[in-house]
Amino acid sequence: MEIVKIRVKNYRALKDFSMDWQKTLSLIIGKNNCGKTSLISIMQTFFSEGKGPGIRYDDFNLEFKLRLTDCIACKKSEWDNTDIQGIELFLYIEYNESDNIANISPLLMDLDPDNHMVVLKIEYVLNDINQLKMDYDKYFEKLSSGKKNARNKQQLFERFMRDKSKNYFKTVYKAIKYDYTIHECNPDIFTILDKNILHLSRIVSIKSIGAKRETDNKENDTSLSSLSNQYYERVKGEAGDPVLEEFEAQLLKTDHELTGLYSKVFEEIVGKVKRFGGTKENETIIQINSTLGRQELIKDNTVMTYKSGDQELPESYNGLGYLNLISIIIQIETIMAEFRCDSDKEKMPADINILFIEEPEAHTHPQLQYIFIKNIKELLREGKKCKDGSDIVVQTLITTHSSHIVAECDFDDIKYFCRVSPYAVISKNLCSLEAEYKDETDPNNKRYKFLKQYLTLNYAEVFFADKVILYEGDTERILLPAMMRKIDQEEEASGMPLLSQNISIIAAGANSQLFSPLLAFLDIKTLIITDIDAVKKKEIKGKGTYYVACEVEKGEKTSNHALNYYFKEALENWGRNDLTFFKKQNARQKVLSYIQKNWQQNEDGKLMIAYQTKEENGKEYYPRSFEDAFFCCNRQFIIDNISNFHCLKNKKYFDEKDESGIYQYSPYELAEKCVKSKPAFPMEVLLNSESDGKCDYSNWKIPSYIKEGLLWLKQD
Repeated sequence: MEIVKIRVKNYRALKDFSMDWQKTLSLIIGKNNCGKTSLISIMQTFFSEGKGPGIRYDDFNLEFKLRLTDCIACKKSEWDNTDIQGIELFLYIEYNESDNIANISPLLMDLDPDNHMVVLKIEYVLNDINQLKMDYDKYFEKLSSGKKNARNKQQLFERFMRDKSKNYFKTVYKAIKYDYTIHECNPDIFTILDKNILHLSRIVSIKSIGAKRETDNKENDTSLSSLSNQYYERVKGEAGDPVLEEFEAQLLKTDHELTGLYSKVFEEIVGKVKRFGGTKENETIIQINSTLGRQELIKDNTVMTYKSGDQELPESYNGLGYLNLISIIIQIETIMAEFRCDSDKEKMPADINILFIEEPEAHTHPQLQYIFIKNIKELLREGKKCKDGSDIVVQTLITTHSSHIVAECDFDDIKYFCRVSPYAVISKNLCSLEAEYKDETDPNNKRYKFLKQYLTLNYAEVFFADKVILYEGDTERILLPAMMRKIDQEEEASGMPLLSQNISIIAAGANSQLFSPLLAFLDIKTLIITDIDAVKKKEIKGKGTYYVACEVEKGEKTSNHALNYYFKEALENWGRNDLTFFKKQNARQKVLSYIQKNWQQNEDGKLMIAYQTKEENGKEYYPRSFEDAFFCCNRQFIIDNISNFHCLKNKKYFDEKDESGIYQYSPYELAEKCVKSKPAFPMEVLLNSESDGKCDYSNWKIPSYIKEGLLWLKQD
């Protein structure tokens, strides 16, 4: 038996949310404030048997609250027209023939042997809309002092609902009909359930290890020792455990020995007490007996230490990372003992046990994070084993912001949370990318396998980024941070600085089209920096016609596969594949949206393809590559520092002019004939940069196409 899916409506940012669950472990990733904690919160609220925080008015989705305000406070709409009356949670539970279905029997809606799914729906909905209207109207009349403007009404309604909302909502439990032929439930076919008959705690048990763990490295901190006591509390009831029985026997023996010693230690005070006895001699006699208790002995008389060489050091001397890791392990073991009901053999484990672990990476360095995620599944597998050899069902959900944990995790376990509007987030299965990559040209899905390896080994942080830059080569990689800083310093008024934004920078080479399904999946603002790569036909004797690289003004088409891929639809509408199309596109026309599995030009899109555009440096010139563009707008910078550019050859070409004073070599020719080492070139650009007090890189210019792209990316 396992949970295979959860749906949530109108809870915080989970406006209309659905997430598939893995059988053993689901790793939830995404940027801050994208609903990860909200998912944990609603599960704890509905399944913690009154121990949860309860629903507060601020837990309702913002859009839902606005609709409720319009109806009750502003009288703008009728509530009966609203489809959803409150917060809803659907839990899809799958079972098989070997499962005991006694606890979920109230959820069974048919006896079809092919249907192995039940759906539990929990609603927190308005009980009596008319009563709410009447009570609020009275409240408003009393407090509004005649100021019946819309803003005042909204503010008063918010205040009223924060104090009184619990009076107008009720919790309803329903079994929903599931149609296995279409793999979906029908909310209109349901049975209302009595909570006392349902026994939720027998179906689902939830425990969590929060992000705020009790670990510190202050000198007096003994949080791990306290956790060891909690673990003992969970296992002390295991009847027949030889270790615990030996512990008890040793305590009885020690009690007898200590009682004899106590009689000598307290002999004097006992004698004095006897003198204050009653009317009969020796009527008031006290005796000091030892009554060692297992719990108190562990709780108050044990400390956890760690060894450094031959020395034993207190736990507080350990680093926070190790304290955190040890804390999580002890808590997992303690919770597993609770799930197994080790301390209460009369109690049966729940059908499904859910363990939430929030941000296990806290205070830990990457190596510890790798170790944790590599070993967590084995730790959970061992924890599921009961003494009788049977296994309990445990499904674990881990939330993380760690790219190191993502890199070491199974791709199929990853759930990507992303915000699609100010009011809503959604969950995506990373494994669904596999289907997006597969087509008849790649039956073995090599592109997907490449992406999977490439991201996990190098760029897992992309899943936590707000924006992405894909670049071609080492030159752009080395210079991009400097260019971003230069724009931040020169364009201070145009939005948040680029270097202050959460931007992931990825090397794509000349194959950024391979990232297309990923970019559509992430749905975040992305800049691809590439080259126009102009080519023209050339007849080679005895070999036929080939396309060879050339200056843009002499070019016939582009050899850049990424440009041809992303602008495929626009090129088809253009009617021909020639260089003229790309030369004519302005900045807005280089912005694309992913619509119906195609990239289409849309100035409001989230993807911009930045490639060379005309440069103005005394005269117009259209460069073909980065070096070509850089030499065009920074020729004088190179000439002024030519002796320091050891990566260049044929240095005299930069300053050679004809009789009319025109440079003999074009920037294209300089890029082709003068660059000895491409990786060294950007390093020497940085080494020769100067600051004018305002800008750190004041003596050279950013090529227009890159500046155009970075300025677009900078804006929200």
